[in-house]
Amino acid sequence: MVAPELIRAAQAGDRDAIITLLREIETHVYRTAYYMLGNEEDALDASQEAMIRIYTKIHTYEEKALFKTWVQRIVTNICIDKFRKKKPSVSIDEHEMVFESGENVEERVMAAYIAEDIHEAINKLPDHHRSVVVLRYLQQFSYNEIAESLDLPINTVKSYLFRARKQLQSYLQDYQKGGVRG
Repeated sequence: MVAPELIRAAQAGDRDAIITLLREIETHVYRTAYYMLGNEEDALDASQEAMIRIYTKIHTYEEKALFKTWVQRIVTNICIDKFRKKKPSVSIDEHEMVFESGENVEERVMAAYIAEDIHEAINKLPDHHRSVVVLRYLQQFSYNEIAESLDLPINTVKSYLFRARKQLQSYLQDYQKGGVRG
C-alpha cells in the first residue's frame, strides 16, 4: 500500500518521491501487464508505457479513488489498447527446470503443464473477460475495485467473471481431454 504522503509529495513535484512511488508499484504494474498480454516482451513494453503515463499524469490523481485502482485503470487500458492493435499470440518461453533431490519430478512437470494450460486459457478469453479475471484472481481486487478500475457497473463485473469462469472451465476441460489448443 502506497502511503498517501508519498503520493502527495510526488504530485507536488518531489523527484525522490516520484521515483520511490514508481519503484513501489513497478512489480504490480508488470505483473498485471504480463497476465493480460501473455508474454514478457509485450508486458515490459506495456509496463514501461504505464509507468511513463503514471509519471506524467500523477498530478491528475484524485484521492477519491484508491491509488492502486487509479494505477490499475492506466495499466489495463494500455493493455487493452495493445490487444486492439494486435491480437495476442500465446508465447510460452522455455524455462529450465531445476529439481531438488527428493522432489517429485512428475508433480512438478504436471504443475508446469497445468499452469501453461491456465495461462493459454486466460489468453483465449475476450479482452473484457480477461481483464476482470486478471484483476480478480491474479491481482486480488475486490468487485468494487474492478468496477472502479474498468469503469464498469458492479453487476457487469460479476457477469463478466461468471462468463469468464464458464469459458475457462470449458477450455480447461478441452485441454484435459486432449483437445486442440488455439
